[in-house]
Amino acid sequence: MDWKQAWSTTSATTNTALDALAPVCAPFAARWDREAERRTLLRTPENLKALMAAQREHNSARSTAVMARNQRSAARKASNNPFSTNRRAARTADKAARQHHSQARSVMKVARKNYPATLTARAVQLHAAHAVPGGLASWLMTEATHAFTVWPASVSAGLIGLNVAGLWLGRRQPSVRLDDGMSAEERRLASRLDPSFWVQHADARGLSGTVPTSAKLTPAGLVSHVRLDGRWTPKTFRAKADEIRALLGARTDLRMEITSGSHGDRATITLRTRSAADGIDLSGWQPGAPWGVDTVTGDPVVVPLGRRMLVAGTSGSGKSWSTRALLAEASEAPDHRLIVIDPKRVEALNWEHRARTAVRRDDVLDVTDELVEEMHERLDEIPRGSDVIAISPDRPRITVFVDEGAEVISMAKFKAPRTEDGPGTDYGQIMENLRTLARMARAAEIILIWATQKPTMDGKSPGLDPQISAQITYRASLALSTSSESRVVFGEDATEDGWHAHKLPMPGVAMLRSGPKARPNPVKTRAFSPADVIALPDRPIWKRGTSKPAASPLRLVKEPATPAADDAPVSIGAETNRDRVLRAVHEGARTLRDVTDRTGINKGTVSREIKALTVAGAVRKSDDGMFLPGQEAA
Repeated sequence: MDWKQAWSTTSATTNTALDALAPVCAPFAARWDREAERRTLLRTPENLKALMAAQREHNSARSTAVMARNQRSAARKASNNPFSTNRRAARTADKAARQHHSQARSVMKVARKNYPATLTARAVQLHAAHAVPGGLASWLMTEATHAFTVWPASVSAGLIGLNVAGLWLGRRQPSVRLDDGMSAEERRLASRLDPSFWVQHADARGLSGTVPTSAKLTPAGLVSHVRLDGRWTPKTFRAKADEIRALLGARTDLRMEITSGSHGDRATITLRTRSAADGIDLSGWQPGAPWGVDTVTGDPVVVPLGRRMLVAGTSGSGKSWSTRALLAEASEAPDHRLIVIDPKRVEALNWEHRARTAVRRDDVLDVTDELVEEMHERLDEIPRGSDVIAISPDRPRITVFVDEGAEVISMAKFKAPRTEDGPGTDYGQIMENLRTLARMARAAEIILIWATQKPTMDGKSPGLDPQISAQITYRASLALSTSSESRVVFGEDATEDGWHAHKLPMPGVAMLRSGPKARPNPVKTRAFSPADVIALPDRPIWKRGTSKPAASPLRLVKEPATPAADDAPVSIGAETNRDRVLRAVHEGARTLRDVTDRTGINKGTVSREIKALTVAGAVRKSDDGMFLPGQEAA
């Protein structure tokens, strides 16, 4: 125990010198009380009866042993022959009596331990054993010319006085000066964090060797720095969280954080009795408004656009309300567009006037196909020496929000059966498209935000794809169910570094990890209701091809050599993926790779369109696997 530390920290927070001395004497008083209590509990009537029986047996055995010893001495005197019958009988009786006496003495020692004297009586006996013989010896050895002195008695008296004073000080309850701005709960916790209380009760909780400083009131609650002596380290101290909470008498739902201090032998206890975000209005949304407020520092927390992001949170944690401010920001500017993929439909309905929404499997497949095509087209336009494409109203930044990742992953596992109209659709291309967007689309300013209630990556019910997770830079989480989910969201070091999302209160409190220097401070997020979203003004909806002039219409009707006035060629509006594939085949593309290179469409979409055109008779395959126009087959 660092007594100097305990004295210096206590004298600054207590009212009198006696209050400051109390922690120094507390271990002595606690040890005295524990020993006194132990002796009192042993002094039962049963143990007293056992002691009295042992004493009687011991007295009887001792008397028998004395008698046998005397008889052996008499037999030795009566005969000089050591092998005589009398001497051998006396010797045997004496040996048996001594053994019985030894056994009785051992039993009596055990009985005395089981029924000990009171600690006060034992102290009086020890002081008397020191003072009386010492005083007589001192008096006998004092010369007549010297003054009469009995110094052992005075020493014993002084020790008795110190004993009584130490017990009184150690049992004293100091009065601690506390900040008047504290609440009743904070005052109680601060008084228990004061070393005057802590040192007295730490040993009973297995925390001996730790000394805290007086608690400081901050905007986020009470903070105390703890000195760790002996075998203690911040890690072992953190493992005693339950004992610390019991020592402080803190509420079970009160968030307590134990972290490493400024030095290796320091730890910090933080009790979140307050929030720096209290009193700040976080309802509604305005362009440029922060996503939330740090509950520890009170600083605004802003999530910049253009960052691939993961948003996790169990049902009821406020995930939808917290992400709407991000989506509103991503769809506000003229050079920003929003796409919402929501298999549950609930969130997509709120954004229909500001975002392109995809709910059904075919819609999700179409929009992801278009996004991949857009990505490749944009990547081809990035000039040499630039990392990303310059956004503009013609080439806006596209934020793709996946509202429930687990449902999208499940959706992609479905494969429609083959019918008479054509082959079944393989929706696995949905996840392939999203993985491609996560890996490659940042430079094209197509940004993926992935939200899920169950952030697991197992084979049974995954809510997060490993390839997508590896590309995400911003990770936000509201309350989760388990610590393993926290590690999936924030990394394997989440538990050690304090990213305990499974301990967050609900709803509307999150953690945001944006880099290695980010701190695991809870963030009170902005609340944005569905009514607020619907009240937002309309914004342009992104569709593939709207940012560039429409391509020339494809003429599918074969014109006669001398067309009549009424036989005008039929044109089909804006060119679709199927039209582009068919045109490429008519222009001479004969393999899947040729069609992909000519159209710029991803391989999966080309394969799907080729199948549909083959079934319709517009395209056929030759014997060597080459694609030919259907008219040639006729």
